[in-house]
Amino acid sequence: MKQGTTILTLDNGYHLWTNTQGTGDIHLLCLHGGPGGTHEYYENFAQKLAEQGLNIQVHMYDQLGSFYSDQPDYSDPEIAGKYLTYDYFLNEVEEVRKKMGLDNFYLIGQSWGGALVQMYALKYGDHLKGAIISSMVDNIDEYVTNINKVREEALPADAVAFMKKCEAENNYDNDRYQSYVDILNKGYVDRRQPPAISHLIRTMAVPVYNEFQGDNEFVVTGKLKEWDVRDQLHNITVPTLITFGEHETMPVAAAERMAQTIPHARLATTPEGGHHHMIDNAPVYFDHLAQFIKDVESGNFDE
Repeated sequence: MKQGTTILTLDNGYHLWTNTQGTGDIHLLCLHGGPGGTHEYYENFAQKLAEQGLNIQVHMYDQLGSFYSDQPDYSDPEIAGKYLTYDYFLNEVEEVRKKMGLDNFYLIGQSWGGALVQMYALKYGDHLKGAIISSMVDNIDEYVTNINKVREEALPADAVAFMKKCEAENNYDNDRYQSYVDILNKGYVDRRQPPAISHLIRTMAVPVYNEFQGDNEFVVTGKLKEWDVRDQLHNITVPTLITFGEHETMPVAAAERMAQTIPHARLATTPEGGHHHMIDNAPVYFDHLAQFIKDVESGNFDE
């Protein structure tokens, strides 16, 4: 398969930026978070997994609306209604798989991408060799409970009260409010604050993020309020790795329950890792990921 960047033309006429790194017969397709984030924390996955002894092709792309791919005019209600949906992004994964010629492959998703992995495994699991759910719960209620607990532990009571007041008033642009969001992000999302993926402008696709999440990682006002696949999770039959940071926004207790519910699942947690624990503690993260792939490849996953 061609290495480097390829622009895919979707059946709807829009274009997606894709990139392939690495060589070998094992294929890993990567789904970024946000929604509205970018592929960038996957850029070194082929290198890191090669260091673990795996010859693997890592395929990444920016979802529609995200930084390097086409960005529809979501201010048009018809366009927003058509493309800012769970079904659109799930079907986009399947179209990307077909256009890249992938089958019997591994699918990894971080955060929102982990929600897509769960939906894909439920609908299109026959195409998967293995699934990796990275930092994503199977329902939003436990996430909301956890982020409220996180900020109550991390911030003074008056700061939490001020944040709740701003949220009630829809006053997210308040400088003081955003300063508290920055504190929480540094403690639970990007603990290492990596300069390597910094940009001079904001890369988040704000319309997409706002539609599903809301203003920030510590409040959910968008469509993700609906997210709940708890009653379906037992139908995921492929070998599954659930990987969470031990100091992040997503509750590890939910991950433990998910690992018990999915018939062939393993939970691996990353010490000192936040929501982006592939950066916060890369050696442990990649050791877990590589061991999972090796065990599936050798037929030893369930042993």
